[in-house]
Amino acid sequence: MAKSLPVSPLAPASFPDLPVIKGVRFASAAAGVKYQGRTDVMLAVMDPGTSVAGVFTRSKTRSAPVLDCQAKLGGAADAGAAILVNSGNSNAFTGHYGQTSVAEITSAVAEASGIPAERVFTASTGVIGEPLPHDRIVAKISELNDALDETALEGAAKAIMTTDTFAKGASAMVGIEGKTVKIAGIAKGSGMIAPDMATMLVYIFTDAKVEQAALQAQLAEICDRTFNCITVDSDTSTSDSLMLCATGASGVDATGNAEFAAGLERVMLDLSHQVVRDGEGATKFVEIQVTGAASDADAKVHGLAIANSPLVKTAIAGEDPNWGRVVMAIGKSGAAADRDLLSISFGDVLVAEKGWVSPDYKEELGATEMKKQEITIKVDLGLGSGQATVWTCDLTHQYISINADYRS
Repeated sequence: MAKSLPVSPLAPASFPDLPVIKGVRFASAAAGVKYQGRTDVMLAVMDPGTSVAGVFTRSKTRSAPVLDCQAKLGGAADAGAAILVNSGNSNAFTGHYGQTSVAEITSAVAEASGIPAERVFTASTGVIGEPLPHDRIVAKISELNDALDETALEGAAKAIMTTDTFAKGASAMVGIEGKTVKIAGIAKGSGMIAPDMATMLVYIFTDAKVEQAALQAQLAEICDRTFNCITVDSDTSTSDSLMLCATGASGVDATGNAEFAAGLERVMLDLSHQVVRDGEGATKFVEIQVTGAASDADAKVHGLAIANSPLVKTAIAGEDPNWGRVVMAIGKSGAAADRDLLSISFGDVLVAEKGWVSPDYKEELGATEMKKQEITIKVDLGLGSGQATVWTCDLTHQYISINADYRS
């Protein structure tokens, strides 16, 4: 949408000060993909030796860029790598034209950077079903390549925004054998967010050395506890991707290192939470903790049923402690539950237990919890040791306004 949106009330105070990741450089430009004068293309170029891992939307209508990236993963790292991202148009549901656009862009990046086309990854985000004006992007690639700078990650974060109201970044510093490894990432995402292998655009870079297969396995595992545990509106994108690039420039081998894995998870969790905090029209950040389920998988099913319920989300928007809607969501989830073993709390306020409202519950206590900007809903199934945590936001009138006006 052309007009700017007010910054989310849940946004961080400012964009973080991200560390320089040696071995990768960035540039951004205004190509006029959808709007004139708006920065909408970013290029990242990685040095030889960079391992690249990725997870992608499992939508059955995946875009041409996603299919191309999936086909290229696992290639030799000796020639380096590049990532080109545009906003304003998703290049999805565009048939053979979409494939042509990807080929034209990757060829142009390869020519300008000297990186083989099979190591050039692209992504597009924006409106579905409109041909990508790739010639506008191609015309900017030489300019982008000439402007590459290792300090320009914040500009790249801004270039990939669509309905986002703030640029998203996060970082971590990890000590390994007396040396410091750096991790920095950016993300875009605000709507069409539901967990199914990274339903947004996320790019994370580290100067650690990690073998590609190990990096891929680690990324997928952590994704299931972070990006695959968030939802804004239950809709899974056709286009979006999560890529992790390890340049190895620090000389520190982090393959299989627990401290590195923990640092990576902190960055991914931070970015995933920022996506929820920028949920279209969001005014509340909601954490749903499910315990006592028959299995961890069941706990996640219950958590997402609650997080995706329009009735739960609108009650939260209206600051109504309507615990009956939580009961409804649990009952419809399809995972194991027993009404008479169930307990529900809003924050530390016990609302319901043993199939009935708690005898100590007072409506004003629940209402006080609902007035908070950050809300925790706790559910214990009383069936086993399964547990999961998911994150969501409320559903407001502004969400409708943003999406009713999205293509105008």
